[in-house]
Amino acid sequence: MLNYNGNLVAFDDVKITPNNRAFKYGDSVFETIKVVHGKLVFWEEHYFRLMASMRMLRMKIPMNFTLEFLEEQLLKTVSVNENNKNTRARLSVTRKDGGFYTPNTNEIDYLIESQEIEYSTKASYKVDLFKDFYMYSGHLSTVKTNNKLIHTLASIYAKENELDNCILLNERKGVVEVTNASLFLIKGTLIKTPPLTEGCLKGIAREKVISVITSSNNYTLEEAVISPFEIQKADEVFITNSIIGIQPITNYRKKEFSTDISKKLAMSFNILELTSK
Repeated sequence: MLNYNGNLVAFDDVKITPNNRAFKYGDSVFETIKVVHGKLVFWEEHYFRLMASMRMLRMKIPMNFTLEFLEEQLLKTVSVNENNKNTRARLSVTRKDGGFYTPNTNEIDYLIESQEIEYSTKASYKVDLFKDFYMYSGHLSTVKTNNKLIHTLASIYAKENELDNCILLNERKGVVEVTNASLFLIKGTLIKTPPLTEGCLKGIAREKVISVITSSNNYTLEEAVISPFEIQKADEVFITNSIIGIQPITNYRKKEFSTDISKKLAMSFNILELTSK
């Protein structure tokens, strides 16, 4: 079952018209939330990011779009689908149908879907650069919109080359992220991640990992431009998002990474996830 504007409907009964703006123009934002034992993980952070994204895209936020209302709608959808294990819930918001590039209205529709999470941390994780196309290091790249063509093409490239993921670069050839997660590298006690100005998504898990690192006396965090050459020289590299948590990268081209610190950070992140309100 799907939740369309608060109504639970069968998957096959949801009809997208030819004038759907998410379909035609990618005029949509979304949040992907992990649900564990009926609890939305880092929900407040997801909610406030969604509100900021809607305001940036000049969508009209309904009066009933409160933290509590959307939490209720998400949990209702998860419950009716009998998702008893860890669950991925996606909340999509799009401008209502109509118009060309200029919409007829800024009012919105929303859709909630859920499915059980089947992901588990992989012992081996191989990545390489995706250089066919580059991301733009503008502020819009930090927003979780439906415009994911580069991520899609990079995922196809990864599949064709038997990789687990690809590292995306911006127009200045700086490292941005991987197709579905933020990226961190470790060199000694220094942990680096690209700043948002490089065009990376303003990730919820990214912010949480940064808080774990900065609260520790063992490491120094630096948000700075990362070149592909630095990845080759790193001791460890890991990626993170709200669904997978922390996934260490083991191989980049001919380079093999250790995973000791990444695994320690993953344990701290998992505790933060379980104790989040």
